[in-house]
Amino acid sequence: MSDEYKAAQAELIASHIPKQDIVITTALIPGRPAPRLVSAAMVAAMRAGSVLIDLAVESGGNVEGSVAGEVVTTANGVKIVGHRNVPSRLAADASALYARNLFTFVSTFWDKETKAPKWPADDEIIAGITVTRDGAIVHPRLVG
Repeated sequence: MSDEYKAAQAELIASHIPKQDIVITTALIPGRPAPRLVSAAMVAAMRAGSVLIDLAVESGGNVEGSVAGEVVTTANGVKIVGHRNVPSRLAADASALYARNLFTFVSTFWDKETKAPKWPADDEIIAGITVTRDGAIVHPRLVG
């Protein structure tokens, strides 16, 4: 990239960052340090309580002030999250989120009297997820 392009990109980022409550950076170049996309001045322009998540922190970071393995709170109250190995942290959260979705789905159709789920065939959600009923294929996309 030319220096002009880099300057224009930095200017665009600098104009948008103060308006954001959360920014996630992911830029990496194989075999090289991560490019610095967010300067200390940009961080200083953000509102207190804003969060920057630097997914490139292990390669030097995209955010000035990020520290690998730490959550840094700046003087103006912005948090810079520099967790190492973020994918390893997601499995438990993803599993909990999926379990919550399943619980919410089943509890929506839970019959308290019979203490069992009730799956009304005329319900739009149930019709959209039902593939078979009583041995027959009933989903509209599969019938025909």
